[in-house]
Amino acid sequence: MGSVSKEILHDVPPYIRVYKDGTIERLVGLDVVPASFDIDTGVTSKDVVISPETGVSARLYRPTLTTASEKLPLVIYFHGGAFCIASPFYPKYHQSLTNLVSEARVIAVSVDYRLAPEHPLPAAFDDSHAALWWVSSHAPGGTGTEEWIKENVDFDRIFLAGDSAGATIAHDIAMRIGSNPDPTIPKLSGIILINPYFWGKEPIGSEKADPVRKAMVDKWWEFVCPSDSHLGLDDPLINPLRDGAPDMSGLGCGRVIVTVSEKDILRDRGWAYYETLVKGKWEGKVEMMEIEGEDHVFHIFDPNGEKAVNMMKRLGSFINQQ
Repeated sequence: MGSVSKEILHDVPPYIRVYKDGTIERLVGLDVVPASFDIDTGVTSKDVVISPETGVSARLYRPTLTTASEKLPLVIYFHGGAFCIASPFYPKYHQSLTNLVSEARVIAVSVDYRLAPEHPLPAAFDDSHAALWWVSSHAPGGTGTEEWIKENVDFDRIFLAGDSAGATIAHDIAMRIGSNPDPTIPKLSGIILINPYFWGKEPIGSEKADPVRKAMVDKWWEFVCPSDSHLGLDDPLINPLRDGAPDMSGLGCGRVIVTVSEKDILRDRGWAYYETLVKGKWEGKVEMMEIEGEDHVFHIFDPNGEKAVNMMKRLGSFINQQ
């Protein structure tokens, strides 16, 4: 007979288990690789601490420069993992960011925000917003001291990007900036939402025909959902399109690209987000890309696959539009 201390309190497949004794067992996303020089791409990475108080850190990436003072766009990246697993140091995330930096020729800051349930939401959102403040402190006249950002970032070309939960974070930060402009934060050029994790209580599109996966995704959010939120699956953090959510016309950037995958149960939410921007009062430009035959965050599972490489080319073109 098993010990009472090892009885499962929460089982959130395929990600995490929480036991009644308080033990938390993450089932995936645990592997890490060190920062390094990538011989195939010429991309160098290193790790920095953003906030000693919270322990939030980031992995920085820089391609081989043509001159020591070359100025490049900046991508601040937020990883996926349903807010409860993974990190920038996970091997497949590291490879995916290396590929993006090589293809788009950007400086990247991949943020290691704190995870639920140890740090309940909105900690991940707040940590990610703090990372933007940290980056902004390196703009001309600022107090930041990280050389790669201070010397090689073009602060007129700043992008937020993320996949799955990370895309949700990127959207939320752009909404915060749009609704409450901060003069210390440079203007965002755009946001990149890869297979965004938007959801809602009432099923839409293909969700109606797939109640098993609908229930699984429901459970992910209910596990990390802010305990003081009475809105549950319709919390605006996860459902920016619900009635009463902040008006998307306030999105604080000029350009957006949304990617969805054909087999992803989140696909229809990504399309609905795109259509809301197209039909609404937001004055920016939005692009859409659907990848046929693939499922959720396929580019992380196979970062060097043909379709992932092609998607990175499209994202690089988006970033470098004049």
